[in-house]
Amino acid sequence: MERFPWQRALGLLLLLLLMSVMVENLSRTPTGPSPSVSYSTFKKELRDGNVQRVVLTDQDVTATLYRAVAVGKAGQQVQTIRTSLPPLDDRELLPLLEEKGVELQVRRRGQENMWWMFLVNSLPWLLLLGFWVWTMRRAQNARFGPFGSFGQVKAKVYEANVPKVTFKDVAGMENPKRELAEIVDYLGDPERFQRVGGRVPKGILLMGPPGTGKTLMARAVAGEAGVPFFSTSASEFIEMFVGVGAARVRDLFEKARAKAPSIIFIDEIDAVGRSRGTGLGGGHDEREQTLNQLLGEMDGFEGHERVIVIAATNRPDVLDPALLRPGRFDRHVVIDLPTLEERAAILRIHTRSMPLAPDVDLDMMARSTPGMSGADLENLCNEAALFAARERSDLVTKAHFEQAKDKVLMGLERPGLTDENERRITAYHEAGHAVVARLLPGMDPVHKVTIVPRGAALGVTQIVPEADRHYYPKSYLLGKITVNMGGRAAELLVFDDLSTGAQNDLKQSTDLAEKMVCQWGMSDRVGPVTFSRGEEHVFLGKKLAQEKSYSEQMGWIIDQEIETLVRDCEAQAAELLKAHREALDRVAAALLEREELTGAEVDRLIAGSGDEEGRATEE
Repeated sequence: MERFPWQRALGLLLLLLLMSVMVENLSRTPTGPSPSVSYSTFKKELRDGNVQRVVLTDQDVTATLYRAVAVGKAGQQVQTIRTSLPPLDDRELLPLLEEKGVELQVRRRGQENMWWMFLVNSLPWLLLLGFWVWTMRRAQNARFGPFGSFGQVKAKVYEANVPKVTFKDVAGMENPKRELAEIVDYLGDPERFQRVGGRVPKGILLMGPPGTGKTLMARAVAGEAGVPFFSTSASEFIEMFVGVGAARVRDLFEKARAKAPSIIFIDEIDAVGRSRGTGLGGGHDEREQTLNQLLGEMDGFEGHERVIVIAATNRPDVLDPALLRPGRFDRHVVIDLPTLEERAAILRIHTRSMPLAPDVDLDMMARSTPGMSGADLENLCNEAALFAARERSDLVTKAHFEQAKDKVLMGLERPGLTDENERRITAYHEAGHAVVARLLPGMDPVHKVTIVPRGAALGVTQIVPEADRHYYPKSYLLGKITVNMGGRAAELLVFDDLSTGAQNDLKQSTDLAEKMVCQWGMSDRVGPVTFSRGEEHVFLGKKLAQEKSYSEQMGWIIDQEIETLVRDCEAQAAELLKAHREALDRVAAALLEREELTGAEVDRLIAGSGDEEGRATEE
């Protein structure tokens, strides 16, 4: 914590006061206690002429005596005595003192060190006052001034140490690269744009699902431009004191303008950029004040053209409209999940430093990982390297990548089931998924089926699409619900009972049916309309808040349609399994024997070829 000069001065003053009090007390400490005598003894010494000086207070008398010493020795012996005054005034004392010529001093008790006693008694209050002043100055500096670090933004500044990441290190993303290349060109040669009256956007909003490379793209812009780069997170602006966020926004833009041309990168801008007027926190909420300051800095009365603001978010739907208007974040760059070619390029980048075995086919690996983001692919490569290191292998093989893919997609492998009844239920449940997925036309192929517990599941049926999908027909969506309900239908068919193993299947089926009815207009009764049953995440499709935009009657119809879709799909799955009961039994028996089957093995078992024949064919 930084100390101010006035704090040092106050601390030094208090230290000097304490030392002075200690020195004064030590200097006043007598060599021995003064003897206390009776008042009559004191009067006798006074009449004998032995008293030279008397100090009279409101409580007692201190007298200094000079006695004659033994014969043959020169000088006098000095002694101090103390006595108490009688309760009644002694009218003879003052005339007797004048008669004997005694020096008289009259003072109140403690008057000789009254100043030091005042300081000692005031010391606790001075300390309390100093602490209160220090606290108020800290709060004031945080809001209004640059004197303390509390009101300064904790942004990382890259100047000479600009991240060594360029567009060449970012696989794919050709459209975002073209959009951001203009920013790099403008920072290097702004006159080229100004000659033709062009204005480069002041703010660029990078939006896309988590892990797609928004922060990486911002680092690449900094590496290409070679200008000062300020990196921070929007959560750094929020504090418990109102006004701190606005002060930090001002401080950030002041530093960026001082080093212009420069780039400001704000990650997770939705932490402060949410729409105002939502009723959360009122008009004086700290988040809203921070947002107001950000709006003013980006396009206020004093505009600036050489500070580029790049922000990233995966929640553009909750941002304030004033933040997205032209003049602020007026260029929106969508960074979506990588395509097949981009996944292959990402895998090549992350395996540049890995010793790969000849059997590793990155193109095949890219085809088997649709829907994975760049962060997922990086994690996949890292997990494969870790598996190779555990086996003390000098090369990363295809088997290591398969193990890593299973861990990323299905979860970490846990100890297997020991109860034979639970193993049998799990085997038929997963076999139901696999058989239905294989028999339904137009469905994605089964990649792997296992009854080895992974993650939170006791068994997993992994279905991998053959190609990237952007449109989903109604028949395909109904097929996915049917596949989800295949496990529950298999349990009901074989055991005439149900278990809790279908919990996640029911949730996925219900959510998908709800979207078909409420968002995609795939219900004949509801019709081609859309209804909001909660605030949806624009990229992940997760429901974050509940709100109602339809009548009670329409809500009843929606619930009926969702239930009808799921029940019809479950009935279709039950009919398929009943018609192919032998195939279901073969797949379940193979799972009980080997605990894990590939997609090709499932196809042979469903087709009716023997397991031994299938193994021989493989060999």
